[in-house]
Amino acid sequence: MKTSMQEAPCCQQTGYWGYHLILDCQACNRKEISSPENLAAFVKTLVREIDMVAYGEPMLEHFATHDPSKGGFSLVQLIETSSITGHFVDKNGDAYLDVFSCKPFDIETVKRVVTEYLHPQKIKTFYLTRQA
Repeated sequence: MKTSMQEAPCCQQTGYWGYHLILDCQACNRKEISSPENLAAFVKTLVREIDMVAYGEPMLEHFATHDPSKGGFSLVQLIETSSITGHFVDKNGDAYLDVFSCKPFDIETVKRVVTEYLHPQKIKTFYLTRQA
């Protein structure tokens, strides 16, 4: 499993269609993950720090209120090379984040920004290279 990407060559040079980082974040700060202002600041900082280009503003909606164990904000930020998505659970503070891009990015930078804005107690990391 790779832990970071140092350069940002295009997909044709690497042979992969894309790079997919999945973070399962346990017990984040509940106040921070229930604040749409903090979540918007988080994703804007993340886009800048991993050298991506946002396509429009982030979409943030509070979902699954019918089930208190799953309710929380969902986030979608389109980027020119794909998307950043997440769901933040109100009840336990868990967060589920995906960064998918055909442009490589640094995994440790993503984790640093997540820690700075969300303060999880634990992060499980999964990293995939994508190619059909």
